[in-house]
Amino acid sequence: MIKISNLRIPASVGADGLAAFAADALGVSAGDIKALTILKRSVDARRKNDVRFVYTLALSAAAEEKILKENSGLAAPYTPPETYAFPFVGLGAGARPVVAGLGPAGLFAALCLAEAGLAPVVLERGKPVEERARDVERFWQTGALDEDSNVQFGEGGAGTFSDGKLTTGIGDERISYVLRRFVEFGAPEDILYLAQPHIGTDRLRRVVANLRAHLLTLGCDIRFGHRLAGLSFDGGSLRSAEVETGGEAYQLEAPHLILAPGNSARDTFEMLELAGVRLSAKNFSVGVRIEHLQKDIDLAQYRQAATLGTLPAADYKLAVHLKGGRAVYTFCVCPGGAVIASASGTGQVVTNGMSEYARDGVNCNGGLLVSVTPDDFGASPLSGVRFQEALERAAFTHGGGDYRAPAQLAGDFLARRPSRSCGTVTPTYRPGVRWCNLWDVLPHFVCQALAEALPALDKSVRGFAHPDAVLTAVETRSSSPVRIDRDGYQAAGLKGLYPCGEGAGYAGGIMSAAVDGIRTAEALCARIR
Repeated sequence: MIKISNLRIPASVGADGLAAFAADALGVSAGDIKALTILKRSVDARRKNDVRFVYTLALSAAAEEKILKENSGLAAPYTPPETYAFPFVGLGAGARPVVAGLGPAGLFAALCLAEAGLAPVVLERGKPVEERARDVERFWQTGALDEDSNVQFGEGGAGTFSDGKLTTGIGDERISYVLRRFVEFGAPEDILYLAQPHIGTDRLRRVVANLRAHLLTLGCDIRFGHRLAGLSFDGGSLRSAEVETGGEAYQLEAPHLILAPGNSARDTFEMLELAGVRLSAKNFSVGVRIEHLQKDIDLAQYRQAATLGTLPAADYKLAVHLKGGRAVYTFCVCPGGAVIASASGTGQVVTNGMSEYARDGVNCNGGLLVSVTPDDFGASPLSGVRFQEALERAAFTHGGGDYRAPAQLAGDFLARRPSRSCGTVTPTYRPGVRWCNLWDVLPHFVCQALAEALPALDKSVRGFAHPDAVLTAVETRSSSPVRIDRDGYQAAGLKGLYPCGEGAGYAGGIMSAAVDGIRTAEALCARIR
């Protein structure tokens, strides 16, 4: 086989002309190419008057040796790389391990354990994804919040109500494994090669349900509506877990427990601290969602090519470091998506972003976040949690006390005057927004950082600081404010407790959480074997 790297195709060509373009680049006829596989595809929009797709391809063709000889700068021999496989099989003796939490880390930990023969007991405080979706939709329509079934809690974790992004900054052989398994359970095949893969919340929900069905066929005992409420240790080793369901509690034998909480599991953090598990406060970020018209982001990023109809909805990834040392950056950008109500507790307003696979909504939104450290909120393990709660309560109050979110136009924010209504950008947040002055809602240092950053970011994406851009508060759940200290993959100084994923402080997003869940399952299997 032959590998072609950095094949640059004009955006006007589109995917349908790929084979012909590759053949032309190699100096052969299209009929000489027998098979073609896309290994990677990205968009290069750095030259606004010449936006291009950039491909890496693997193909088989007639006279490959001749092609390689004549195209040494473009083509090279290709051998498919070895793929990761979970290294444990045939385990099954002894007590069943327990997995607490069915977000990406818990799902993939349970998947690997089950396929290794261990068939874990899986605890999930929330509901199956189908019921959860109905509860979330009811909250968005009416403001009726279910504290155990919402955007944060339930099967699939918080990422189920997001853009389903699979981008990550880590490098790990397990990434391709996660992508392949997602496709196996119903994700679109293009996640295998897109430089910025995403599943979309609509398809991700089906993937999660299919994963659950597979776990059940492998003998997993999945218990929805069962919340981990306590842990019992003996001589530094985990013995059992206390589980609450329907107002009652029971003890569950748990010599091996993978703890995969979401970053909103505040009662779990409090329980762990009381149980003597070592926790640390960590840096995280807070801020707002910023919302623009998608067509304006497309024009800013693609210019004339935005009208071709061949390019994906444009997004952005921006950051600025201010003179005082604080960073302001965009996070979890959702092209063609909506700002969503993401509270998990009464009297809180929390925002996030979500989009479906098609990304065909009118608006584009992204988190606009300011970095915070223990210097801002205190160094005790749960001080970051208390800081988040204070911001969320303030947003609830200024939103009117009915889960509407406080919002302001960017132009008014920079002028420090309250907004009265929207301009060209209609906010998508449900159950609605209440126009106000965000300088009265957020800490002064957060507002000051955002005000300094907006003009600077506008230089990178023209129109980013447009006066009609909508700022909706507050985003506080981009990452965990707590880290559960661990030695290797076990809780520090304790045997049998394996904290992992985003809530434990070891991941940031669906992909890195899934990978951490797999690594943790490896550590548990090694201990059992």
